[in-house]
Amino acid sequence: MLTAKQRTLLMFIHERLEATGVSPSFEEMKDALDLKSKSGIHRLITALEERGFLKRLAHKARALEVIRLPEDAAPQKREPFRPAVIENLQYDKGPGMEEEQVPLLGRIAAGTPIAAIQHEQARVTVPPTMLRGGEHFALEVHGDSMIEAGILDGDTVIIRRCDDAPNGEIVVALVEDEEATLKRIRKKGNSIALEAANPAYETRIFGPNQVKVQGQLAGLLREY
Repeated sequence: MLTAKQRTLLMFIHERLEATGVSPSFEEMKDALDLKSKSGIHRLITALEERGFLKRLAHKARALEVIRLPEDAAPQKREPFRPAVIENLQYDKGPGMEEEQVPLLGRIAAGTPIAAIQHEQARVTVPPTMLRGGEHFALEVHGDSMIEAGILDGDTVIIRRCDDAPNGEIVVALVEDEEATLKRIRKKGNSIALEAANPAYETRIFGPNQVKVQGQLAGLLREY
C-alpha cells in the first residue's frame, strides 16, 4: 500500500518517462509534489524502491525505471509524438496534390546546440500533406539526441514557423540568440526546459528570456 505522496510521485515519474523517455530531475519532482526540499524526494524514492515499484539505474544520472504501478492505476499509455516520415517514396499526385518546395535553412542540432539558423541554402520538395497551413522551412538534423522520437542524424525536418508551442511538442529553439537546437519543450512558471529524446543527454533548463521558439516540427524526410 502506497501513501498518497508515494503514489503521486510514482505516477509523475511514469508519465514523464512515457512522454519523453527521460526521468524528471529531483528539482522537478520536488516542485510537482510541492515539497520544500529534495531530501523528501530521496525518502519517497527509497520507499518506492523498497516496495518494488522503482529501480535506480547505476552509473546514469537521473535514471529511474518504473517496475510496476499500483493495481488501481490504469493510465492510458501516451504515444510520444513521432513525425510523419517520407522515405524516398513515390506517390501519385491527384488534383490539388502538386509538390511544394520549402527553403532549407541549414543544419539543426539534435545534440549539443550548433550555430543559429542560417539563410536559405536550397529548396526542398515536400508532399503537400505535410504542409498544413502557415509558413514552413526545412533543416538538416545533426546529432542523435532525438532518436527515441524517431528523428535520426541526417534526417531533414520540416518545421512550421511559429513563436510558441504547447508543452511536450518538438520545436526549433533559439538559445540566447546564438544557438539553435531541436528539442521537446516544457514550460513551468518562469522556467523553460529543453528535453532530449535520448537518455544520454541531460535536460537543459533556461529562464523565460533565454529561449525563443522558431517553429514546431511538422514532419521529416529521410534518404537511404
